[in-house]
Amino acid sequence: MNRRLVLGAKNGAVVIILVVFAVSTLAPLLWMIFTSFKPLQDVEGGSLVPKTWHSENYSSVFQQVPFARYYLNSVFIAAWVTFLTCLTSAMGAFAFSRLEWKGRDALFRLYLATMMIPGVVTMIPNYTLMVKLHLLDSYTGLIIPSAFGAFGTFLLRQFMLTIPKALDEAATIDGAGYWSVFVDIVLPLARPGVIALAIFTFLGNYGSFYWPLVLIKSDSLRTLPVGMMYFDTTYGRQTNLLMAASVMSLLPPILLFLIGQKHLIKGIAFGAVKG
Repeated sequence: MNRRLVLGAKNGAVVIILVVFAVSTLAPLLWMIFTSFKPLQDVEGGSLVPKTWHSENYSSVFQQVPFARYYLNSVFIAAWVTFLTCLTSAMGAFAFSRLEWKGRDALFRLYLATMMIPGVVTMIPNYTLMVKLHLLDSYTGLIIPSAFGAFGTFLLRQFMLTIPKALDEAATIDGAGYWSVFVDIVLPLARPGVIALAIFTFLGNYGSFYWPLVLIKSDSLRTLPVGMMYFDTTYGRQTNLLMAASVMSLLPPILLFLIGQKHLIKGIAFGAVKG
């Protein structure tokens, strides 16, 4: 009996701790949602829940800035970066995991070393390259530098290492080339890893701020994080509208996560099995 009471007390304490952590995690999100329905003069008030709900804050966002254009730009750029990253990373991972060639492991370690370089360090060389290629203030300039990286190759390589090489050998005996093995065998089996990489890449680029801020001058090419700065500069600090814009900007990442969460967990789990 005492043992049951002790176990019950421990379980209850764990539940309470988890609830506290959950509430503390959700508190900023709830504050953002409630603030998006408040008038500006009530934002600094002590009440969390708005006394009167002002849904017109959401329509005011579209009236003051071309928010729909910013939305489209962010989704368009993030989608292209995600597609190119998954393509190049899958091809690189296939070469590093399925093909045998001299210096492969040494080159892979060197490739991984690039992950230790902060993005701020490479921003100036990337900007200089965009100037020389005449890609400033363009979609191409926003997409290309972000479409290649060592993380995606590393993640998919770890996943592809879990796929038996006997499948490659059987396909080769049947006359399949490297490209056929990659497209018809390895890539379909690595789908959970590719989906996990796609979610990571989309979320990372959808909220990108510094690179669009540096590269883009035209208002029609601005992304959501850069465009929402107008609520704190040109039009003064309009916290209620900024929170309304933030709530709307969260919808694509949330939908993407809900759709691909099963593959995301599977991709991470399988990718960590073999080094």
